[in-house]
Parts: sequence; structure tokens; C-alpha cells
Amino acid sequence: MKFFRVLSGLVLFLFNSYGSFAQSDKVTLSGHIIDDKQTALPYVNVAIYNTADTSFVIGTVSDEEGRFSIEGVGQGNYLLKVSYLSFKVKYQPILVGRLSQYLDVGGIVLTPETNLLEEATITEKRDAVTGGLDKKTFNVSDNASQAGGSVLDAMKNIPGITAGQDGKVQLRGSDKVIVLVDGKQTALTGFGNQSGLDNIPASAIEKIEVINNPSAKYDANGNAGIINIVFKKESQEGLSGKAGMAVGVGALWIKKENYPTIRPQYQATPKLNPSLSLNYRKKKINLFVQADDLYKKSLNKNEFVDRYYDDGTVIKQQTKRNRTTNLITGRAGMDWYANKANTFTVSGFYSREGILDRGDEPFFNQNLDTRLRLWQFLEDEVKTTITAYGNWRHQFAQPGRMLNFNFNYTFHREDEQYYFTNIYPSYTGLDSFILISDEHVGDATLDYVQPLKHGRIEAGGKFRRREIPINMRFIPGLNSPLDSNAGGYAKYNETVSALYLTYVYESNKFEVEAGLRGEYANIRYDVNPNHNTYKSDGYDYLQPFPNLRLTYKLNNRNRISFFFTRRVDRPNEVDIRIFPKYDDAEIIKVGNPSLQPQYVISLEAGYKTSWDKGYLYTAVYHKIIDGTITRIASTTPGSYLIYNVFQNAGRSFNSGVEIVFAQKLNDHVRFDLNLLGYKNVIEAFSVVNLYPTPQLYNAQKQEIYSGNVKLNGYLNLPKGIEAQLTAIYLAPDIIPQGRIGDRFSIDAGLKKSIQKGKGELFVNATDIANTLRIKQEIQGDGFRFVSNDYYETQVFRVGWNYKF
Repeated sequence: MKFFRVLSGLVLFLFNSYGSFAQSDKVTLSGHIIDDKQTALPYVNVAIYNTADTSFVIGTVSDEEGRFSIEGVGQGNYLLKVSYLSFKVKYQPILVGRLSQYLDVGGIVLTPETNLLEEATITEKRDAVTGGLDKKTFNVSDNASQAGGSVLDAMKNIPGITAGQDGKVQLRGSDKVIVLVDGKQTALTGFGNQSGLDNIPASAIEKIEVINNPSAKYDANGNAGIINIVFKKESQEGLSGKAGMAVGVGALWIKKENYPTIRPQYQATPKLNPSLSLNYRKKKINLFVQADDLYKKSLNKNEFVDRYYDDGTVIKQQTKRNRTTNLITGRAGMDWYANKANTFTVSGFYSREGILDRGDEPFFNQNLDTRLRLWQFLEDEVKTTITAYGNWRHQFAQPGRMLNFNFNYTFHREDEQYYFTNIYPSYTGLDSFILISDEHVGDATLDYVQPLKHGRIEAGGKFRRREIPINMRFIPGLNSPLDSNAGGYAKYNETVSALYLTYVYESNKFEVEAGLRGEYANIRYDVNPNHNTYKSDGYDYLQPFPNLRLTYKLNNRNRISFFFTRRVDRPNEVDIRIFPKYDDAEIIKVGNPSLQPQYVISLEAGYKTSWDKGYLYTAVYHKIIDGTITRIASTTPGSYLIYNVFQNAGRSFNSGVEIVFAQKLNDHVRFDLNLLGYKNVIEAFSVVNLYPTPQLYNAQKQEIYSGNVKLNGYLNLPKGIEAQLTAIYLAPDIIPQGRIGDRFSIDAGLKKSIQKGKGELFVNATDIANTLRIKQEIQGDGFRFVSNDYYETQVFRVGWNYKF
């Protein structure tokens, strides 16, 4: 633990050394400008005038987050003038004394001009890419083509993000993304790898933040970056809220007809999403509550696989999964502004997701004239999540000096029951299994911010305890294909503790953000001693994870940034879960308790230039991944079953260029274009799949050039109608043992403001041409297979929202 003693000493030294800074006769004046809905206002004019003769002293404009800072203000009495287009001018008297180098005037609320409220809604479109090039922010309400859908739907049109049918998103070609909710990890979106995004209503979300190069403040887990989902929350005085209803229908046309002898695909699948959020603020108390119900049917999977074996055998199969989902979410809490220095927040979150899958999986010979087998299944799964959250925020007398303490407890249960009908020409078997998984997670974090004359110091720590006991019981039937000896009990135990220190410096020309996170992780996976293959295993590490950002401001509209980060991807519990999964009866997925973390070093250079009506952002990056985590497919002698097992595949590389170009052509037309090109390389490697029997697999070096193009066009039409058109193209890419084909889709949407700006109607359609499909080609030892998934992607929606 020597590393932590050194890091703790460094933190205390920096805190103590701050008191030795020389005092100054000049003061730095700062503040935060917001509107009456607590939304930050960027680029607001801020000016200081002498009270005695009203002469102008100095001025500035607020940044993208509504914050401003004016250095070099002498002692005296002043008048602060804040002005912004379509808002009333605000005057505020200011006394600048000599006892503090920093003076924070706090939040300044601007009120819209009353004569404009009933005529139009003024919306300021700000750049998605921040000035430091370290974060992109997207308002969900701007995304007309995906309104009424899930968070995953909303992310599909965001530059730099690609979404798959497995409910996961990728940043720059990698799915090693950590998804936060209001800045915190929860079981709802996954504590390891992401999950559940397709079942969070977008109606509950205010904005989505994308951070490709996180600072040391964030968990080191997730090499591709962080996506932060920010829930809606008002804090204006009195009662306010929003109600909405969205309905939709999907799968109006069949992309690919079923193989013979199975049940029909879902068609004309209904979608329904009522939502309500309420907020009541009176003086020091702010109460909030939010509820959503997302009900939908979908053709969740419709995959056709052709398997070819070296002995000449060919097997054709289809996996069709008709899914019904009902997700109920509720969120409630209270903010207590005890005094100017202390704010307390308590909140709770509840989610219940019911999933009912009805599946058919027929297996045929090469000519489709003989059915070898029919595997039917019914999955009845209920996921329940309960989260309790508490926060204490202390603002010291010195502006910007702050202490935050958070505690978060999450309980997440998976209650999963599978029922199988195994139909052969000579017999029919009935099999089933039951899985219960109870996840308990306690998170405690402490964050401290110390402002400096030209920047700040951030420091803090985190402790997490996580355990997941799991019980899997197989109930085999006649001639059962289930491996009943692979069931039983297992328990996942995780302890993570960390300290971090970040120094931020800013001048007229330079910005520096340098951080170091020291993290200790201990993971143990206890396995049923009677398991036929795996034994208890785990790992631990004590590792430094540094980050560095250097930004040079060429001028107000041009800046260059350089990034360096080292991060880790810890295997998630489902990656090491020892139980075989039989939703595909002959391509079986299994975890690996011997799986180790993968470590990633990232280098990036970015450039942003902006002009009155647009901006251009370009980034060049390179990632080095050691211990690449992926699934490896293998067979056993004398069997045509394929087993997909998680493995560490050695070293891989990802290098690329990302371009974001945004332009407002006139008052009616604007667009943004996202281009991503990258090269993926997976070095040669050898692994041994232990399940069900040891099989050696050797892979040659793979490499490919890939990328994607995403174009969003926005139109302001007559009578207050806004339109959006999105086109997405994903180029072919490599995956271990094979490649994935290209994909293309077009989305469109319309929305119109009604009811004097308080209401909104929208209509949209995803994958209008019904062209999106997933094609994969896999090459293993002794076999290869080609799969095409024609799952549901085309959905039409209409909806209404009302603010009050």
C-alpha cells in the first residue's frame, strides 16, 4: 500500500501549500448565469461599471456552461450588468473587498422578455464539442427522429456513437464503454460493461454526455470512454412538470421469411410510453418525482446461420425471438438547501422490467428439405432494480472551494426461467432451468475541489463493495442436451478502492489537466466445487491510471488539445459466469472465471475551429490494448455444437480519425456530419477453451480499415415545424475469428410546438427503408459459419409532450 501513502501525502501537501500563496490587491469575480428553468446560458455579456460615475471597467462573456470569471477587479463598489438576447437586462450591485482573492456572486437568473413568450420559443444551439475538446453534450429534445423511443434509440444519431441490436453502444468501434446515470454507476446500466440501454425511456432523459478521455476523477474502468445519461430535473419555484405520451408500431413488413414449420414472426408490433415528471420547489425544499412505463413488442432477433464443417456437413438454422417487454420506472427525491454552504439530496429509484421471449430455432440440412431438429423456448425474466442515493454538498466561504460526499446503494435481482421443447423426429424432450441472481452494491465517494488563482485542484476517493450470489438449477428432460453438471451455485465478490488527484491550470493561451488515479481492485469468483469444468478463481491489482490534457488556444476560435490516458477494462460478472446459455441450442455461450482485465493506453490529438455559424472538430487517436477480451468459438471432437467462451486474446490496436462538422446554412437549414475512420489490428494469439473439454485455438493476425458516416440534417419549416433527417453508414469491421458486414439506415422525424410553446407534437420513423441487418462471418478450427440477423429496426412513432 506504499503507493496510496505516497498519493495521500501528495494530496495533503498540495492542500497545505495553497495557504502559502501570496495575497493580491486584485480580486477574481465569478458567477453562474441561468434562466428561470435552471438552464445554463452560454455567451452572455457580463460587464462591470463604477457605481460613482457609471464608467465601464471590464467585461467578459459566459462560457458554454454559463459560468464567467473576471480577473483583476480592484476594491470598490460596482454595478454588474448582465445582458442576453431575448432576456431582460439584469443589474446587481457588487462590493469588492480586500479579505478574499475570489468573489463568487453565485447564480444569476435571467428572465425572458414577456412579450416574446407567447410568440416563439428561443432555443440556443450550442456546439456539442466543448472548448477543451474533452466532452460532447447532446440534448435529447433536439433529436426529433428518435423521440418516444429508448435511450439506445436516442444514442443512434449522436456523432461518435454506434448502436447494435444487442442493446450496447460503441465509441469509436469499441463497446468497452461505461454508462453513468447522473454521474453515477448503477445496476440499471451496468457496473461493468453496459447493459439495459434499450429499456430506459428517452422521455426521462435531459441530455447525454460523451467523454472519450475521462479524467482521473472517474473510474478507470472502460477504455472507450464514458457516456453520462442525465435525467430530467427542474428546480424553479412552485410546481412544474412535464407529461407525455408516445405510441408506435414496428415490423410492418417482413425482411426475411421464416424457415418452414415454425411459428410466425411478430408483425405490427405495438409500442407505448406514457411519462410524467413533477417538481415542487418552495424556498429551501425541492421535491421531484418521475415515472415512465415503456411497453413494447418486438422481433428482437431473426438470425439465419449457415454452418460449414470440414467433414462436409452443412447445417442451416434460424433463431427467431419474439419479445414482449414492459418496463416501469419511478424516481423520487428531495433537495434540501439548508443554507448557503450546505445542500443535501436524497433520492430513490425503482425499476421493474418484465421480459417474455417466445423463440423458435429450427435446424435443417443444406437443401432445407429435412428438418433435423426444432428447439423452442419460452423465457420469462423479471429484472428488479432498487437504488437509494444520498449526497451532501458543502460550499466553503471561498468561491469554488467545495466538498461532495455521495453514497449509493443498489439492489438488482434477475429472476430468469427458461422452458425448452426439444423436438426430434423420434421423440420430444421437455427441459428447463431457473436462475436467481441478487446483486448488492455499495458505493461511497468523496470529492474535493480547491480553486487556485489560475485553475483548481481536485482530489478524492472511492470505495465500492459488490457481491452477486447466483443459483442456477437445470431441470433436464428426455435425452436432455442441457449440461446439468454445469449448474449450481456461484458468487461474485468485488472490492474496489481508489484515490485520485487532478491539477487544472488555465491561462489566456494554455490549459493543462493532469491527473493520477491509484486503484486497488480485488475480485473473487467462488464456484460450486462440483462444477464439471471450472474452479474458483479471481485476480487483484494495484495500478496507477494517469491522464493528461494539454490545450493550446490559438485564438478565441481555434484550439488544439493533446490527450494521454491509461485505463482498464475489468471483466463483468456475466463475462465470467460459469453457466452455459441455451437460447441458441447449438451455438452456446459460456463465461470464463479465469478471465483477466485488459489494460489500454490511449493517445489523442484534437483540433477545433469555430465560426459564426458552425465549427469543425478533428481528432486523431491511437489505442494499445493488452489482454484483449473477446469471445472465442470452438468445437469438441465428434460434435457439431459450437461453444463461445470469453478469453484474453493478447494485444490489439485501434487507430483512427474522427471529424465532426456542423454548419448553419441559414435560418431554416443546419446540419452536422460525423466521419470516423479507423484501423483495427488483432495480433496472432493462442488460447485454450476449457469448456466443455480443453480445445486449443490458434489465430493469425487480423487487420482491417473501417469506419462510419453519420449525417444529421435539421430544417425549420413554416408554422413552427422542425424536421430532422439522419443517415448512418457503418463500414465492414473485424471481430476475433472473423468480420462483421456493413450496415446502413435512414431515420426521419418532425416536431411542432403547440399550446403557446408548452406542448409539442412529434412523429418519426427509424430505418425507413428497412435496410439494416447484421452480417457476421466466423472462422474456427474445423468449421466456419455465416450469420445474417434481420431483427426489427423499422419503427414509426407519434407522440405528445406538455410542460407546465
